[in-house]
Order: sequence, then structure tokens, then C-alpha cells
Amino acid sequence: MTEHLTDLDAAVDWLLQRVDGPLRVGAPLALGKPHRLLNALYARVENDASRPLQLYTALSLNPPKAGGSGLEARFMGPFAERHFGAGFPRLAYADAMARDRLPDHVQVEEFYMQSGALLGSSQAQRSYTSLNYTHAADAVAQRAPHAIVQKVAMRPDDRRLSLSCNNDITQDTLDAMVARGLPRPLMIAEIDPQLPYLAGSATVDVSFFDLVITPPGPYPDLFGLPRQPVGDADYAIGLYASALVRDGGTLQIGIGTLADALSHALVLRHTDNARYRQILQALDPDLATHPSVLASGGLEPFEIGLYGCSEMLNEGFRRLVQTGVIRRKVHDDLSLMQRIENGSAWTTDYATLEAEGEYLHGAFYLGSPEFYQWLRALPDDERSAIGMRRISEINQLYGGDETLERMQRRDARFFNSCMMATALGAAVSDALEDGRVVSGVGGQYNFVAMAHALPGARSALIFRATREDKGALQSNVRWNYGHTTIPRHLRDLYINEYGIADLRNMTDEDCVIAMAGITDARFQAALLDQAKAAKKLATGFAAPADWQRNSATAVSAALAPYRQSGLLPDYPLGSDFTEVEQHLVKALGWLKQNTQTRAAKLRTVLAAVMQPAGDGDAVYLQRMGLEAPKDIGERIEARLVRLGLARTA
Repeated sequence: MTEHLTDLDAAVDWLLQRVDGPLRVGAPLALGKPHRLLNALYARVENDASRPLQLYTALSLNPPKAGGSGLEARFMGPFAERHFGAGFPRLAYADAMARDRLPDHVQVEEFYMQSGALLGSSQAQRSYTSLNYTHAADAVAQRAPHAIVQKVAMRPDDRRLSLSCNNDITQDTLDAMVARGLPRPLMIAEIDPQLPYLAGSATVDVSFFDLVITPPGPYPDLFGLPRQPVGDADYAIGLYASALVRDGGTLQIGIGTLADALSHALVLRHTDNARYRQILQALDPDLATHPSVLASGGLEPFEIGLYGCSEMLNEGFRRLVQTGVIRRKVHDDLSLMQRIENGSAWTTDYATLEAEGEYLHGAFYLGSPEFYQWLRALPDDERSAIGMRRISEINQLYGGDETLERMQRRDARFFNSCMMATALGAAVSDALEDGRVVSGVGGQYNFVAMAHALPGARSALIFRATREDKGALQSNVRWNYGHTTIPRHLRDLYINEYGIADLRNMTDEDCVIAMAGITDARFQAALLDQAKAAKKLATGFAAPADWQRNSATAVSAALAPYRQSGLLPDYPLGSDFTEVEQHLVKALGWLKQNTQTRAAKLRTVLAAVMQPAGDGDAVYLQRMGLEAPKDIGERIEARLVRLGLARTA
């Protein structure tokens, strides 16, 4: 029988009374973590070595800290308090782990981390578990957790609770425990009135849980991902990628500015097709006749629309639904889908599809406050077209109704980001060659493999052509690298700001040539020399002259008219920053880029000292708390802000 409590400490008592000795707890990734309950549990066991705790989870999200001094702290402090809320409950165990301060009797295992946040944490790196997303449920089951804790949504007078943001692995984990002959763990729910209620397959009866906690208010805001500005390279990548999407197909996208740019490009293709084609023509006059575009995609508006099927639902999907790009519905009735597919459908079949079908499936969601409000405010008929499913349904074909899923996922396009790619087609997405994990594999391998298993499907790994490392420019197209996320035998499409490399079923030499063709011009010669030395490229091969156009300057010049007109805005999906802060973000980004080495820092400071005051600088200095500098350090900071604003105006 389900018990109900309102006090978090009483809930911890309830759990500890039912489990003696060591405690093993599972918790969802990202938004579904019950922060306040986990903090109460951690506070209870932190200094009690007789109560060892093992926590199995992923993506433990905390707002960025604004401590210390400097320009970043001046900017982040007021923003973080406004965006996340002054009372946001930081995950105490995550803060401790980031500092390597977890007590010896507490261990946190994660299979996915906040990108780059834990590179310096020995505890996090040692306790990382490298898994495909679809394998996480069985990995948790193998640990035989005593309890699973999860944040849920409820609505008045309804016995069914919504797993809402995290229907990903909870039920899969329970099934895996049954398969292993393990006892069912204690199921504990924390009600969050801020969480949007999504019905359908995301709901369970209240009896699914052994304990339901309804803590008293005030309720903290949901963790909101700050939307970041989209740059020229991001837009070029998104535009190239958008031309590979086939009308009536299936779409999966990741997260970040590359995904934002792709979403915006798809919206332009659908809502402003003439100007969309103008941008593509300016970026790459030959794109419309590119073999991959002709064979796999298109440039026309979406007459049928797309079906979204992605492990993560985010900001981009909101915009794609709002603009009618995502609207192709699917149904879980196999015979109905077969009749529609073969042209023998009845009139009632189409009526059933329209009334009961869903055009967007995901396993978890994470986004901005605007995204969460959109989910809350959707009319019931539109919200019912969004289905939150198990990760075993979203990220793979086998194990469920494979025939149905193959029919639903026609002409699928899977877009995911990587950090680097090799000239022979391997991808580096989750870790560095010294073994340290940047983020995790997540579902990337699942989607790449699915693209090879589905007829007509393609996987596209998207990445920026270059990066700066300690002030030195480096190519992200490498001959080789000491870590691989996606092996080269699964090579498919690669896209960066210089174009599309189609590697599927190609010879090694063809792969080298295709990847060199999207390499920054400054790094092409060295890459080709390495390929020739390895016997992978004919010694007489010479790079075509037009490859020299592969430069950031050329990309920016091609997109400049459309950036200036507002057709390609800095924040295509909306911004969490004020207008003043948006300018400051660009200025501070420029300063960070130009102070990575001691010499660069000296040059930048000297330029700042000489920078005259701008007419509109006062409002920016006021936002940074530098309108009346108190000492020489603050005077230099004020001048640096002025310089950054001038250079990014």
C-alpha cells in the first residue's frame, strides 16, 4: 500500500528504517532527480560511516557557481540568481564530487556527465561507467538497488502520476531486475508541482510507488538550460544538415548550438523557403546538386511534415512543432500503420491516426523555462501528441515491436555532435585520449547503429572544423586520435561548416579525400601527407584549388548579409539573457578567446588601456558593477569590457 508523507526528513527515516547497513539508490538523469530528497538523504549519511551510500545516476545538474572575482563572476552572479532562482537546491553530493570531497563511504556512479564539468574530479572520473543509454537500465539492475527515487508530476483528482521528464529507464530497470531474479526496489516519488504533466505512456498508477512525498512549498524552479548564442560556424553546419532531411521522414537531434542552428534552418526551409535557398546559395553554390542532398534530402518546404523520435526533447523540437515542421503522426496499432503504408487504409484509419496518433516521442526532456512553460500551456489535444517513452523503445529497434518501429521511423535522420573526427571516419565524442571523460556516450552509438539498420536512414555527426586550445588553433579533423566513440566501420555522414562528407560504404582513400575536403585549409596539407605516409592516399594526389575556400573568414562573409538582416539571429530559439547581457556574452567570449596565453593576455590588456570610452558603454558597465571602479583592478576590468564591446559590436 502506498504511503504518503510531506516531510523530507521523515521520508529519509522511512527509507533507512527499511534498509539496514549499506544503501544502494538509483535516480534518473537530469531533471527527474528529486534534489531536495537527495540532499536530505546525503545530509543524513554524509558523516555516518555506518551508512555507506552508493548512488547510480547520470547528468547531475547544478547551476554554475558565481564565486570568486573577475568578469565572469560579475556577469554570472546576477544572471544565475535570476535564471535559476536564489533558492535553487544545489545537489550537495554533486558539489562535493566536483571538489573530490565525497566521504569514503559515499560513491556516485554516473554514465553521463555535464559536458566538461568533471574533467578535474578524480572521484567522478574513477566512478564513471561507460555505457550505451540502452544498457544503463541493466547496469543499474546489476547493482541491485534498494530504492529508486524520482520526481513526478500530478494533477488534481487523478490517481495516475506522470514520470513526465524521465520515462527513460525507470520501468526498464524494474524489468531488468525481474529478469535477474532480484527483488523489486522501494519506489519513492517526490511530487513537483512545477513539472509539466504528460499523460499516456508516461503515467503510472499511484500504487506503482511505495512512498509518495509532497514537500511543502515554496517549490524551486525547474533547472533551466541557458540558451547560448549561435555562431557563424554553427549556422553553416545547421544549414548543410537541413538539406539532408527528407519530407515525411523522421528526425532525431541532440542539444547545443549546433542543434539550435539545425532547428532554425529547418524552420526557415519550411516557412521562408525562398530566402532559405538564397542563404544556401551564398554558403555553397553547389549544395543543391550535392550527391548526398539529391539522394537523401531536399530543399522544399515540408508538405507531409516530420515525425520526431529522439531520446531528448528540447528547445529545437518546441520550435519545430510550433512552426508545423514536426507534424507527421504515427500510431502504435501495427495493422493500422500497415494499411496506411500500403494504401489500403479506411477513412476511419485516418480519423484514428489524427485523433490518437503522436508526432513526437522522447525518453526525457530538458530545456529553458520557456520550454517548460510551453509544455504546461499546451492544449490537451496537442500535448497528447507528445509521447514520453522508455529509452528501450526510442534508442533501438529490437526488444519491442520492431516491425512497427521500422514502419514509423521511415527516412530517419539522426543528428549528433562529436568533438573530433578522423580522416578514416571514426568519431571522438565523449572523452579525451588520456581517458578522462568529457560527457559520455549516451545514445550516440545507438542512433549511429540504428541508421545502418533502418532502410533509407542516415546518421550525421556534426562538429566544428577547428578549436582553440591554450591559444593555439587545432583542426578537429585528425589523422588519428587515442580515443574512439564511434568506430570507423560505422562511418556515415560528417558535417562541419565547410560541407558534407559522405563516407558510407566508401573506400579508405575515398574517405580521406572526403574528410580532407571539409578540413580547414590551414591543416589540409599535413593531413594529406599523413594519409600518404600511411599508404591510404595516392602519392600523386593534389588538393583541388577550391579547397582553399575552407576558412572561417569565407563562411562569415557568406552569411554576413543574413546575420545583419536578422534572418540568422544570435538566439534563434529565444534567449534567457537580457538585451544588455546578450551583448556582454559576446564581449566576454571575445575576451576569453583573446586571453588564453600570457602573451595574448598582455596584448589584450594593453589594447584595453588604450580603448576610448564608447557612447553606450554605461549601461553595460552598470550591469557588470563597474560603473564606478574603486581601484586599479576594477578600472582595468572596466576597460576590458569596453574593448570587448567594441570588438564585437
